[in-house]
Amino acid sequence: MTITINLNGNSHEIPSAVENVQQLLENLTLADRILIVELNKEIVAKEAYDKPIKDRDQIEIIHFVGGG
Repeated sequence: MTITINLNGNSHEIPSAVENVQQLLENLTLADRILIVELNKEIVAKEAYDKPIKDRDQIEIIHFVGGG
């Protein structure tokens, strides 16, 4: 089973076993990056990555890329 979220402006299906922000980041292989996560227009602090994700949630993820 899957749920549908709006991820960075696009509809995205994820496994229903992904229950919170931390699990979403792991599913997207972004857990080891420096990120800003916004869930339904509220920034989620890293300490609150256990915040649940529900069907139709709007999520924005911004990650930083180094360069020179």
